[in-house]
Amino acid sequence: MSAVSPPYPSSVVLPATVPAGNKAAPPAQPPRRPWQYRVLRTLAGLAVLVAALVVLVAVFPWDILREPLNRFVSERAGRHFAITRQLDVKLGATTTIRADGIELANPVWARDPYLVRAESAEVQLRLWPLLRGEIALPFVGLHKPVIGLQQLADGRRTWAFGQDSGGDPGTVPKVSVLQVDEGVLHYVDAAQAASISTEFAIDEGGSATTLPLSYKARGSWKGQPFSAEGRTSGVLQLGAATQQPFALEINARAGATTLQGTATIGSLTTLDNTRAHFNVKGRSLSDLYRLLGVVLPTTPAYALRGDLEKQGAVWTVRGMNGRLGRSDLAGDLRFDQSQPVPLLAGTVRSRSLDFRDLAPLIGARTAGAPATAGTGRPGKVLPDTPLAFGLLKQMQADVQFDAAAVHNVEAVPLERARARIRLQDGVLQLDPLDLGVAGGTVQGRLRIDSHAEPVQVATRLDARGLQLGRLFPTVELTKDALGRFTGQIDLAGQGQSVAQVLGTASGNMALLTGRGEISNMLLEFIGLDGGEIIKFFVSGDRKVQLRCAAAAFDVNKGLMATRSLVLDTSDTVVTGTGTINLASESLDVLLQPAPKDRSILSLRTPIRIGGTFAAPAPRPAGGTLALRAGAALALGAINPLLALAATYEPGPGEDANCVQELSRAGTPLKPGRRR
Repeated sequence: MSAVSPPYPSSVVLPATVPAGNKAAPPAQPPRRPWQYRVLRTLAGLAVLVAALVVLVAVFPWDILREPLNRFVSERAGRHFAITRQLDVKLGATTTIRADGIELANPVWARDPYLVRAESAEVQLRLWPLLRGEIALPFVGLHKPVIGLQQLADGRRTWAFGQDSGGDPGTVPKVSVLQVDEGVLHYVDAAQAASISTEFAIDEGGSATTLPLSYKARGSWKGQPFSAEGRTSGVLQLGAATQQPFALEINARAGATTLQGTATIGSLTTLDNTRAHFNVKGRSLSDLYRLLGVVLPTTPAYALRGDLEKQGAVWTVRGMNGRLGRSDLAGDLRFDQSQPVPLLAGTVRSRSLDFRDLAPLIGARTAGAPATAGTGRPGKVLPDTPLAFGLLKQMQADVQFDAAAVHNVEAVPLERARARIRLQDGVLQLDPLDLGVAGGTVQGRLRIDSHAEPVQVATRLDARGLQLGRLFPTVELTKDALGRFTGQIDLAGQGQSVAQVLGTASGNMALLTGRGEISNMLLEFIGLDGGEIIKFFVSGDRKVQLRCAAAAFDVNKGLMATRSLVLDTSDTVVTGTGTINLASESLDVLLQPAPKDRSILSLRTPIRIGGTFAAPAPRPAGGTLALRAGAALALGAINPLLALAATYEPGPGEDANCVQELSRAGTPLKPGRRR
């Protein structure tokens, strides 16, 4: 009988029957394969799986996912999204999505129905940032797009996703590069009062040096009519840092302001590394506050050019040059927006400044205008135009201003001006203030506190070496006078205009001089000395020695009261008393001439100066003149030669005590004292 093979491999040893009570022997262990073999088998499986996925992705009909993708994106974005014709995808760490026909709706509150509608689009999407809730798009290319961008005053934006009705800013896609060929963009911004529609197109026939994308914009900015046209690079690099700056040519108009320029921009999102050359013209520099938020004074028409740079939050203008009305301007400025209240700093220079160009800054009338022009009050001359003190809280400033020559200043012979203009926390200071006046200097400070209600204004000015012959340029009889004046103005008032501030001012004013020369005819006119006037008309005017002169006033709530008023010459002593009311702009001053010589045809009598600043009314004081005139008429009826006896002036005048008068004029009245 043949042997039967066992039903299991011969190499396998079956456990023997172990008698009860004996311990079982351990089973034999199978041989182990090497760990490297298991790793290779796993990798091989993965490679096969990846290869299969690659093949699947390469041949996968992505368009079948178009409708599910449209529904998914619409639900997640909270607004309608659709790829209308064809979808293609290339997967990767940065996935490329190509869509033939695309539309993405705006929120229901937007004016334009669509954020984007385009004939086709190519979008690159980074996958890993999606895990953090970020939408990173390295590249977006749009063919014939229609784009609708809108921003509300509460910060909601049509290009932010996931925002709610409460003004949540939402998630804004981070687009690094945007490329468009032709289309339309409509931008609406409630905070900027802007609504601008821009058409753009690629000029394929342009030269290699021509910027390829042309644009034309129309609409409004800050409520002003706005238009712009020019050319740009075809690719808009929106990333914070780019290798190829965005080039721009612009010719724009906003209201009465026009801008021409060329620029290269490192980042369109932050405008960092911007370098531009500009040529701007406008009706008034104050218009730039409405357009750009830069607080500048009201001025006549201007035309300025220069170079502009931006780094971080700082805009810098270098080599500024141009005209402001009839004045030239130059300088360098820096506008820093890094703080809650922006800062304007730098230098502004003028070789020849026409004061008429700055007259609107203080509400003053310009040369040649009627005396009441700009005052708002018939018969008044002090500027009463309300000044925009409220704007002082909108910006800070530290600007050095220097005008080498100043022309066309009415009433005050201002020849040059230099000041450091500082504006901080609503307080404007001109300190130091250095003016060239009448061949001398006026130095001091001016302070305006816009936080006070009404606005508080204080000034302290000290005058040195003012030439008498140039101090009153409109008075013919003082043009050849000699002598130098010293003076001081120390006033504080409140109000919204120059007239209101002076009408409430308190403090003191003084103007003093020592020896010099003055026209004798002027003194004879004051004294109504007919004989001397006739003599000077025949033989010509002559100069008399000026011993001293002083005009000092204590000022209390707009009322100027004389502390000292004297003019002492070798010919005549003139003293005066009275008041000048800055609030009503009225005069009430009595001048008393006392001659030191003997003369006939003299009707010397006190002179009362009344009337207003706009229409002064000097007249002889009643009484003395009437008695002399009556005596002259009575004697003239008997014998015409006897009439001269009534006008004979024996010359009772005596020298004034100049030391005492100048000391008195230079000592302000202390509060509570009376003279």
